[in-house]
Amino acid sequence: MYQLNQVPGDENPIFLPSDAKYDWLLAKIWVRSSDFHIHQTITHLLRTHLVSEVFGIAMYRQLPAVHPIFKLLVAHVRFTIAINTKAREQLICEYGLFDKANATGGGGHVQLVQKSMQDLTYSSLCFPEAIKARGMDNTEDIPYYFYRDDGLLVWEAIRAFTAEVVDIYYGSDQVVEEDQELQDFVRDVYVYGMRGKKASGFPKSIKTKEKLSEYLTVVIFTASAQHAAVNFGQYDWCSWIPNAPPTMRAPPPTVKGVVTIEQIVDMLPDRGRSCWHLGAVWALSQFQDNELFLGMYPEEHFIETPVKEAMARFRKNLDTIVSVIAERNKNKKLPYYYLSPDRIPNSVAI
Repeated sequence: MYQLNQVPGDENPIFLPSDAKYDWLLAKIWVRSSDFHIHQTITHLLRTHLVSEVFGIAMYRQLPAVHPIFKLLVAHVRFTIAINTKAREQLICEYGLFDKANATGGGGHVQLVQKSMQDLTYSSLCFPEAIKARGMDNTEDIPYYFYRDDGLLVWEAIRAFTAEVVDIYYGSDQVVEEDQELQDFVRDVYVYGMRGKKASGFPKSIKTKEKLSEYLTVVIFTASAQHAAVNFGQYDWCSWIPNAPPTMRAPPPTVKGVVTIEQIVDMLPDRGRSCWHLGAVWALSQFQDNELFLGMYPEEHFIETPVKEAMARFRKNLDTIVSVIAERNKNKKLPYYYLSPDRIPNSVAI
């Protein structure tokens, strides 16, 4: 069932599958339009692009290039600041694509981001915790949830890799706590990225190797797997305009039994806005010609043998996940491959 406005009342009916065919169809289109704005503005823009930029700026400000954490993370912020700058200049700026094609243009997208920042928490970026918080962690009750299943495999592979790197450079929890440059990095994210908001749950400091490994996993997973999951399927799911209308040209219905197919067509975006929308979701779904996928570190910031061996094990683990997902997808009419590591770029770069 769907209710399309915020305040219950006689002019805000609850639409049901048992209602008239076009009543129910229009209600579903409205919900899909709303979901599109949440997806683009919060799930995609805020929780991958902007959060990754926070980590990247803090890294460049606080960690010298010789620091092992800088060497580990630099590949995962590659082009992120550049692509976000381009987005500010062309997409989310005044008279940009959001204003031209999306109902949340004209400042609505900014309000959405600001409001959602109040609910952005560190735990919501920890993939296992996020899945559990949504009540989607029980594989018996909810089988075939491939986003969860594949995401947990990738999360664990990243966590194992970051734990190895942490073990190489930090002999004890005390060494972590006494690394002032690391602590400045973490504090920069908390103070400037999260505006010092205690309710965000972002740590002000890190005192153990285990917490450092988790923190690094959050940074890498957000920039790579989480972004891939929400970004590269956009053309698949949003190119059919009624499935993800960027704007609607009339208010939601206030009564039942009056909607016609002609009214639905008139409510959908016009040709111009549809073209803007299609161009955007197509461009956002493309890999770069020189794309670097998860596990690729061609610049070789690390020269130490133990780290190179850890990277090799990481790539081997990722290759195993690729095989598992490929085998699962065999003969499926609707395969899920967005979290296959060979399709996960290292960073937010598109």
